[in-house]
Amino acid sequence: MNVTAPPAILSSCLTPGDSPAPAGTLPASACLAPIDREGLLKLIETGKANPKAIKTLKCRTLAGGKFRHANYIRSLPPYIVDEPPQLLGDDTAPNPSEATLAALGSCLAVGLHAHAVHKGWTVRKLELELEGDLNIIAVWGMGDTSDKPVNLTVAPK
Repeated sequence: MNVTAPPAILSSCLTPGDSPAPAGTLPASACLAPIDREGLLKLIETGKANPKAIKTLKCRTLAGGKFRHANYIRSLPPYIVDEPPQLLGDDTAPNPSEATLAALGSCLAVGLHAHAVHKGWTVRKLELELEGDLNIIAVWGMGDTSDKPVNLTVAPK
């Protein structure tokens, strides 16, 4: 799978040292709601104090027919994954590859936002666009299944 994430925007609306807006509010400049900086610093210190700590994540996936699946994570509502009609699904939700791109984009955005808050910046806009190329037949184990490189490109928009 080749993955490309060309456009990435991270723009700050305050310079380091400026005070962010109160939690849960948006300042007049329409910045993203800030992350709790003190909470972030505590997470950083906890991680430094125990760098070998491992967090186990769990998901229960239940097939619902055709290629529709309900994914149960913590006590959240089910996260549905489906395939489009050309891949024999009902197109009721993102397909597994789209869900993977969404998870990667969210992971990158969380890291960028946390880094900005750690540096004392307030983020006005954070936008990533990810794109991936996939050989469906190989994914289903019916085509060329030889090793292929995975590429990821992130560039400012």
